Amino acid sequence: MLEATPLTDGWILRHPDGSGRALSASVPGCVHTDLLAAGLIPDPFLGRNETEVAWVGRREWTYEIGLSGSGTVGHDQTDLVFDGLDTAAEIRLDGRLLGSVRNMHRSYRFDITGMSGRLSVRFASAYAEAEAVRERLGDRPGAYPEPFQFIRKMACSFGWDWGPTLVTAGIWRPVRLERWSTARIARVRPVVTVDGTTGRVELLVDVERAAVEAGLRLEARVGGDGVRAVAEVEGASGVVRLDVPDVELWWPRGYGEQPLYEVELTLYDECRGESLDVWRRRIGFRTVELDRRTDEHGTGFTFVVNGERLFARGVNWIPDDVFPSRITRERYRERLRQAADAGVDLVRVWGGGIYESEDFYDACDELGLLVWQDFPFACAAYPEEQPLRGEVEAEARENVVRLMPHPSLVLWNGNNENLWGFRDWEWEERLAGESWGEGYYLGVLPRVVAELDPTRPYTAGSPWSGSWERHPNDPAHGTHHSWEVWNREDYAEYRANVPRFVAEFGWQAPPAYATLRRALGEGELSADSPGMLHHQKADDGNGKLQRGLARHFAVPEGDFDRWHYLMQVNQARAVATGIEYWRSLWPVCAGTVVWQLNDCWPVTSWAAIDGDGREKPLWHELRRVYADRLLTLQVRGGVLALAVVNQARDAWAAEVRLRRMSVEGDVIASASDVRVTAGARTVAEVRVPRELEPVGAKEFLVADADGVRALHFPAPDRDVPYVRPEFDVEVGPGTVIVTARTVVRDLLLQADRLASAARADTGLVTLLPGERVTIGVRGWEGVPDVAAVREALYCVEPGR
Repeated sequence: MLEATPLTDGWILRHPDGSGRALSASVPGCVHTDLLAAGLIPDPFLGRNETEVAWVGRREWTYEIGLSGSGTVGHDQTDLVFDGLDTAAEIRLDGRLLGSVRNMHRSYRFDITGMSGRLSVRFASAYAEAEAVRERLGDRPGAYPEPFQFIRKMACSFGWDWGPTLVTAGIWRPVRLERWSTARIARVRPVVTVDGTTGRVELLVDVERAAVEAGLRLEARVGGDGVRAVAEVEGASGVVRLDVPDVELWWPRGYGEQPLYEVELTLYDECRGESLDVWRRRIGFRTVELDRRTDEHGTGFTFVVNGERLFARGVNWIPDDVFPSRITRERYRERLRQAADAGVDLVRVWGGGIYESEDFYDACDELGLLVWQDFPFACAAYPEEQPLRGEVEAEARENVVRLMPHPSLVLWNGNNENLWGFRDWEWEERLAGESWGEGYYLGVLPRVVAELDPTRPYTAGSPWSGSWERHPNDPAHGTHHSWEVWNREDYAEYRANVPRFVAEFGWQAPPAYATLRRALGEGELSADSPGMLHHQKADDGNGKLQRGLARHFAVPEGDFDRWHYLMQVNQARAVATGIEYWRSLWPVCAGTVVWQLNDCWPVTSWAAIDGDGREKPLWHELRRVYADRLLTLQVRGGVLALAVVNQARDAWAAEVRLRRMSVEGDVIASASDVRVTAGARTVAEVRVPRELEPVGAKEFLVADADGVRALHFPAPDRDVPYVRPEFDVEVGPGTVIVTARTVVRDLLLQADRLASAARADTGLVTLLPGERVTIGVRGWEGVPDVAAVREALYCVEPGR
């Protein structure tokens, strides 16, 4: 049987500058984290330390470990296996070159049978490698001046408009010795299909042989003591087919359960009857289609899972740490659980990051989160010549096969914004006929997916209208990225068109107060302090924040706490405006994917969860607008309408109470007999009676049904003459109860102001006079006094 020995302990890190100084190294890990652990660099996440460690990415670094006993006692062959190397490196054992590598997204295997001695992995600077390729192939345009498109490495290592420039090197994924005899399982492609109530599994197996003439047999089973099948190995491959009767289907969350079946494949030596190698994974039985038919509205983009059409409630995912080796299984699970708890059912793995670890996809399988996987190309023209072309195909083939078992994976996407960039960002003129990646997105990648993973759809890019005959970002065709709103317009403009699928849109806000305090210190807590601006990476980011806020609120001058709260409210309002409108357009619009779920460090960004893992108010608003049942008030052709959005599996017979109210809290007019039925997975809409439509800035409309509420204020907050909010506060163990005496809009408990570990389970609640809300709080010790809790409670106030 194949024996695997992890190589985790005993590594050292050297800077090959002749000094000979060595540090203890962590594997998996990277140079930055090793230097940080040794106290040789400051934490780059704090203050402006990022600039002080820029030199690390410009140096060469060597990892070393002593290998003994790599001989073949009891085995025919010993392999050295790296699951991931970041990025350009030479691997030597006892001075002998085993190989040179240049791709972070691939694994590597070297035959070291009979060898021992000092193993060294010498990393070139990723800058040096990328700049050398750029010099050889010629420059290409991109969103940023860094040379990230000239090396197959996590692009956002070189910085992004939400991330620091921390160009890493290191053994970022596990490394091990594998000792084996006769043959081993080299690759397994599980093609999983459903035919009626029968699940079909076809395991296409490649083997590597040490003994060419040995007879080999494959034996597979699905589901413990369930279905079994055997097959012979012919040459270097074999196919095992299994039919599983009465399978339970895997569903996205909110649509059903997520049953997972264990598949075990064993390779046997037929002559000796010995097991040689075992492959184990979990699979799920489900079908997936992408409906891209044309209709009177344009070209659709609708996910269909097990025959069920769904509105995708999505978020974009970036690497959860700029040092990915620090992301544990538990951290993946926590972050994805936060997504699920916010009502999310689809996570798009963005193309400027990585193919995530098995832990990520395992969690998505278990939580019922659909995964849209970008190939790692983002915001740049990518050369199609060697050495990059061969690397691109090799990494694509490896990762497509690696991720095939996961039922959560439902889409392969060729790139992020590169087709759009070619057409709109002056690339076409600058390139003047040079290659830029089109051959990957419309050639290599769809061919690889069709060959290896034929059960999943592929799309050439996001955004993409499906054809060069249309603008790549045409909202009426395919996927659309809505960034004009954040960059230049008010978020009310989200309602200006009818997109088929919004794959990116968002609005910025600063992170949680405790996150800022940890990262910057008390002295830097102002909107335009040097530290605050350093942790704002977007072009004119604070300017866009200020202008966006001024359209809706009086911008507080010199009051950081108020500025901080209002910026977070404005982010939540902006995103909710888009989602409510687009959900009301179902089934014409079939999904929204918020930019973005998470952050990789403490920063002002578009994220709903900040770099320390704290939920921003946007997260609470996502829970509301991504809930199965949603009420939203929309203006249609100058007429106010109530849309009853029902994504639940049962019909919603809503008895809606409508109240036209004054800001003083008085009911001007009301109706309690508005009955609307929205069938399962549908939207119903009724016109609001004229006499209930609010008039002027002093009035608003409230719609309530079955604990779901919608609000419509016809004027921006800056023009609303709010009454100064008054409310009573009670504090108990783990709870804060607020009872309103006036209208209290967007009440938020910033629990982290009371204790850095404290989290509130409810946020951005609007209360009418006499209403109360109970806010659960975890992570604080004891019971804070009422005065302290009041200081941590924020709401919209008149003129503020």
